[in-house]
Amino acid sequence: MSALQEQPRPHSRIHWRTPITMVVLLSVLVGGAWWGWESLTRSNAGPSCVEAKMANDRLTPKQVSVNVYNGGAKAGTAAAVAKVLAKYGFHVSKIANEPNGNKVTGIELRGTTANGPEMNLVAGQVKGRPKAVADARADHSVDLVIGSGYPGLREKPLQSIALPKDTTLCLPSIKPTQPIPSGQNPN
Repeated sequence: MSALQEQPRPHSRIHWRTPITMVVLLSVLVGGAWWGWESLTRSNAGPSCVEAKMANDRLTPKQVSVNVYNGGAKAGTAAAVAKVLAKYGFHVSKIANEPNGNKVTGIELRGTTANGPEMNLVAGQVKGRPKAVADARADHSVDLVIGSGYPGLREKPLQSIALPKDTTLCLPSIKPTQPIPSGQNPN
């Protein structure tokens, strides 16, 4: 027997699994970072309101978006009021409790400006004089907050508001809740 045995050859084959895994993970990381940056810098959100010349120089309920909030009234009051406002022609976006949990006495209206036409049209639907609060919102929707001591809605609601001649307003972008069948006019 020989004292010298053949030694195993050093492993000369390269292991490719680790570098390939690292390249794949690095590409996923770079792709995710690129997608995140694109999403951040190029928002695909539609306009919050659309500039429109008012036909017949009037603002009607179908052109106004209202959020109805319960700010201390009896449970179910906001839903009941929203149902009536929808019957009057308003687009009711949200029905909920007051988002900040604030309690209101009577009625409070919140909108872009305290004396805007959309605020005046919603105010014309309720009995009494609601407190108007301007919050400079971009979408020109109106929040109707119903509190304790809510006086109710008028029997004869305000049908429209007269505007100065050739008025252009920024109206909320109201999206239909159901798809429009092909070949039909959405208006």
